[in-house]
This record gives sequence, structure tokens and C-alpha cells, in this order.
Amino acid sequence: MATYADPRPSSAYDFAGAAEPDAATAQETAWIEVIRKMEEVYSDLIQYEVELEEKNTALEEAQRFINSVLSAVSDILIVCDQRGHILQVNLAFLRLTGHAEVDLFERPLDELLAETTGELRLYSWIDAQPGLEREVRFRSADGGQTEPVALNCATRLDHRGLPAGIVLTGRPVGELRRAYEALKTAQAQLVQQEKMASLGRLIAGVAHELNNPISFVYGNVHALAKYSERIGAYLDAIHGGCSDELRQRLRQELRIDNTLADLPALIGGTTEGAQRVADIVRSLKRLSFSSAGGPESFNLSEVAAKAVQWSSSGSRGSAAVGVDLSAPLPIRGNAGQLHQVIVNLVENALDAVAGISGGRISVQGHMDKGEAVLTVEDNGPGIAEDILTKVFDPFFTTKPVGKGTGLGLWISYGIARDHGGSLDADNLPGGGARFTLRLPAAF
Repeated sequence: MATYADPRPSSAYDFAGAAEPDAATAQETAWIEVIRKMEEVYSDLIQYEVELEEKNTALEEAQRFINSVLSAVSDILIVCDQRGHILQVNLAFLRLTGHAEVDLFERPLDELLAETTGELRLYSWIDAQPGLEREVRFRSADGGQTEPVALNCATRLDHRGLPAGIVLTGRPVGELRRAYEALKTAQAQLVQQEKMASLGRLIAGVAHELNNPISFVYGNVHALAKYSERIGAYLDAIHGGCSDELRQRLRQELRIDNTLADLPALIGGTTEGAQRVADIVRSLKRLSFSSAGGPESFNLSEVAAKAVQWSSSGSRGSAAVGVDLSAPLPIRGNAGQLHQVIVNLVENALDAVAGISGGRISVQGHMDKGEAVLTVEDNGPGIAEDILTKVFDPFFTTKPVGKGTGLGLWISYGIARDHGGSLDADNLPGGGARFTLRLPAAF
């Protein structure tokens, strides 16, 4: 009987039998790879979650920081969308109006404006007048109105740089106005004190100036009283029927002839002294600090001469004061105010050369291209370059405490400006300071 050989290789069974373990290994490897990938994804998710929590914490801290800053800011802050509806306000606005923040969200801003304010029309306000403040009043929670608020408006942009809304900032001006009024009152008081100080210096000079004619008049009146007694005794003897011999003797003893000869000079001198006093009083009345009478035409040279004379007379210094005011300086204005300016300049010059051996002050006047120019120079230490631009600032002074208010030059500068002129300061090439007053001439 014939037999047939198995055509399959003898190793086929072994090969098929080996195939099953290899598939299992591949499947196991695939699952291991899947698990590894899942672990990587899970690890990435964990890391992402940690980073997200850190960013969230940082964001919360930034939010708290911004909120704390907004709460600490004294100016009010209002953020609106493009429709003008409120998105956010700060604590200052809530305190100002008394509203709760939850009641303001998505509320139109115009509803919070007082009736006297009207609509803001925010975007048109920005486009027409960028950066301009507008004074508004808000409705308070109790139905009243807040103090006036100086409000400024700006456009809020999104991340693309496109308009996303409005940001309004401002501050109540009521307190500022009260502080400003208090400052104006204090300033007026200080200015008045400076005027009184100038008046005191003026009176010192005038008192010295009045002393000479008054002393002269007093001396003449005293002599006239003695002469009156002599003449009275002589006339009494004559009217009593004295003899010619007694009359002649009394005439010689009482020096009647010399008395009669001296009378015209005494009377003339007394009249001249009284006239001098009257002129000084008239000048004082004209040099009033008040400008109620309006501007008048006068010669600045005459006013300056009186100012220099009275200032130097009332000064205790020994500085030589040279005056060259021969040229007429016709101007129009208030003589009293300009007298105060010149007194201030001369007084400052006297202070600058006080204690300096050979101290000199020069006051000169001349006309220059339709302007009356008056200069006051001294040979003192001059003005330091770093303060040369500050000498006309209010309350700035280089004098010791109690010796000056720092308002004299500031007031003088304002008076010169009000008269349409100028007041400048500079240093002389050879040393010393020079102040130049320029005023429009009146022809």
C-alpha cells in the first residue's frame, strides 16, 4: 500500500505554535505604550493644572492689588461701556454718592447726573475737547446732589486697540474751592501786611522829612513869642504915658528895632515851613495805595525823587544815594502804587549794601523808544544766578526770618505788569544788582 508524505514542512507546526506567543507580546507592548502615553498626558494635565492654579492665584492677587489701589485713590473712577452704561466704579465714587456698587452695574451714567448737568454725550465730548474737564453733579442715594466734581473723560481701548468704552476720573472741587478761598484770604492778608510794612517805611521817611520844617516852624514860633512879649512891654509903657527918656531906654533894652527887622524873616520862614508841611501832606494824599480814583497822568521822576528821599531819610544805613532824575518821565497810572514799587526797590538796595564800606545806590531815569525807564542799582554782592529767576516769586526771600515776607518784589512786579510795563532784575558787570522798571510813556 502506497503512502504519501506530508507536504508541509516539518517545522510548520513549530512555526504556527510560535506565532501565538509573539502576538501576545505585541499586544502587551501596545498596552504598555498606551498606558505610558496616558501617564504622560495625565502628568501634563497635572502640570497644567498646577500652572493654571498658580496663574489663577497671581490673577487673584493682581485683582486684589488693583482693587486696593482703586479703593485707596481719592479721585472718583467710573468705567462705562460704549453705551454709557456703568461697568465699574471705585470706592471714592460710592462714598461720594452713597450708592451700592450692585445698584450701579449696567446702569446708564446719565441717570446718575443731576438735572443741572444734562447729558454728557461722552464720545462727542472727547472728540471735541480732549483732556478738558467738565464740572458735574451726581444724584446721591438720598435724593440730593453731590458737590461739584471736575470730571475728565478718556476712551478705553480693547486688546485690538479699538474703542471699548469710557473711563471717567475726577475729584470733588468743593473742598478745593474752600482751600483756594482760604489761600486767597491768607494771601490777601499777607499782601496787606506787606503794604502796611511799606507804609511803615514810608511813614518813617515822612516823619524824618517832616521833622525839619516842623522844627523850623517851632523855633520861629518860639522866637515870635519872645518878640511878642518885648513888643507888648514896649507898647504898654508907651500907652502908660512914659517919658521920652524911658521910651528910648526901653527901646534899646528890648531891642525893638532888631525885633521889627527880624519879623519879616521869621514870618516868611514860618510860612515856608508850613508850606513845606502842606506839600508833604499833599504828596501823601496823592500817593495813596488805593486806586479807586483811577489812573492819572504824572511825572514819574517826581514820584521817584520823593520815594528815594523818604526811603533814604528813614534808613539807618550810611550808603550814598545818587539820583539822576532830571529827565521828565511822563506816564499814566496810579502814583501811589508806583511810589510803593520804587520804595521797595530802594529799600532792597539799601539792605543789599548795609554793612558794606563805600556802599552806593544809583537811581536813574530816562526815555527809551516810547518807554519811561527807571533803574535802581547798587554795588552790593548782587543776586546769585540760581535765584535770579526766583526773585519775583511770591514768598521768596533771601532775608533772615522776620526781616521780610518775600512779597515786596512780587507785588512790585504785579503793579508794573498792571501798568502795562515790566520789572526785570540782573547783575551789573562790575558787581551789584540792577532792577529796571519800564512803563509806557504818556505824551
